[in-house]
Parts: sequence; C-alpha cells; structure tokens
Amino acid sequence: MTVEIVSENKSHGGRQLVVKHASAATSTDMTYSIFLPPQAERGGKLPVVWYLSGLTCTPANVTEKGEYRAACAEHGLVFIAPDTSPRGDGVPDDPDAAYDFGLGAGFYVDASQQPWARNYRMWTYVTEELPALVASELPVDLDRQGITGHSMGGHGALTIALSHPRRFRSVSAFAPIVAPSQVPWGEKALTGYLGDDRSKWRKHDAVALIEDGARLRDLLVDVGDADPFLQKELRPELLQKACAAAGIDLTLRIQPGYDHSYYFISTFMADHLRWHAERLR
Repeated sequence: MTVEIVSENKSHGGRQLVVKHASAATSTDMTYSIFLPPQAERGGKLPVVWYLSGLTCTPANVTEKGEYRAACAEHGLVFIAPDTSPRGDGVPDDPDAAYDFGLGAGFYVDASQQPWARNYRMWTYVTEELPALVASELPVDLDRQGITGHSMGGHGALTIALSHPRRFRSVSAFAPIVAPSQVPWGEKALTGYLGDDRSKWRKHDAVALIEDGARLRDLLVDVGDADPFLQKELRPELLQKACAAAGIDLTLRIQPGYDHSYYFISTFMADHLRWHAERLR
C-alpha cells in the first residue's frame, strides 16, 4: 500500500508526520497523524498508543493542541491519531449540516444503513486496515498497544478495547461518551448508521458491552466538572456503576473547573501517556 507523507516536522527529538493513503475500508483517501519518538532511530519496535478524536475533529486538532510529544519522547511511545470519518467528493454528509452526524462524526462504527454504508466503515478502518498499514511501514510493536480518545473518540477507544481485550494492554479516555445508547449524541448516530434495532447498538456501547460480559483489567478516565456535556451526553456515572458491578478497576477522576476542550485534554495528556507507558513496558 502506498502512503504519502503530507508533512514532516522535527519535535522533541522525534518526527511528527501527517500521512495520507488510499483506504479500502472507506473507499476514500484517509489521513492520519503519527509521532515517532527519538527512540525510533535506534532500531527495534516501539509500543504504540492510538488516539481517537471527537466530534468535528480531524487529526490536526490533537496534533496541534494535544501536547503529547514531550511525554511520548520521554517514554518511547509512538502516537497515532486517525481521522474521525471518511472525507472527499461523493462522501455523504448530514443533510442538515449538523456537527454530530456525517463528516467528522463517524462514531467508529461500520455503517449498515444507506447512504452511509459504502464509506462510513471506521470500525474496520481503525481496528484492521490502519494497524496493518502502520505495522508494515513503521517500527511499531503490535504486541504492545494502548488506546485512548476524547468524547466520541473516548467512546471509540472504550468499545474497541472492550471488543479486543487481548490486543490492548492499556486503555484510557478523556470525557468519553460511555453509553451512547442512552444519550442524544449516540442515539442519533447509532440510529443513522446502524438502524432502529437497538440490539445491534450494544457492541458499540461501552456500558452495554460490560453488562454483556466484556472486561478490561483497568481503565483511566478523566472528565471535567465544568464540561457542558457532562450530564446529558457523557454520563460517567453509568460507566462507574458498570465497572463496579463487573469488577473492573476504574480510575475515574472528575477534574474541578475543566471543560470539554483541548485545554482540558492537554493538561492531563502526560498523565495518560504515563499510565500507558507503565503498562506497555
């Protein structure tokens, strides 16, 4: 598979790349961001942390605002951030141009409903196609993978990790949508992409997956108590209840005064990467 390096910059002794390639999963070109820490120059394969972004985002948001490179350089972590949806001519978008559905809002599922089914196959892209591509091109150790994400991307990180518990040694999330079946953002997206049969939604709902027997060893979640979406869309108390019932070691930190923005994410990014590094050694 041919990849195109869109941009490359040196940072913290490593290489920050933005890469584009033709995706078979989405039938579009896809772009992702990858930071290779300085340890990559010494040979050998390095652990990788996947970061899934939230609604409206592209890889540029975390690349420019996430402040992850210093910690990745310190701990020797490769950091990869894919896009949040397919893009390009002919890719359908929400007819009302809503921010929470369509372009920038793929919700990390494989759509089964029209007109979304051809392109909106973000589950396959993130769990199969992109890891295989990265492993073929770069010095990443797929036996040492962690995953994290923000908001919709936190939802994606949790559901992907719960569905692939042997793949990911470490899991965390920033302000995740923990129970999309029970909140407006998720109900809209899952109905639109997967249809009205709510039983098909459960594998894309972290709380439902835990209720159905999926397990993780431990989990770190940060949420700001000034997040405007806390009560209506995020509902971290539902994850707390599900983890307690399942015996999952959840570290849930409600951070006073923090909102939903990258000011919040960047403040606690180093903590999360330290969490991942400890489990990926």
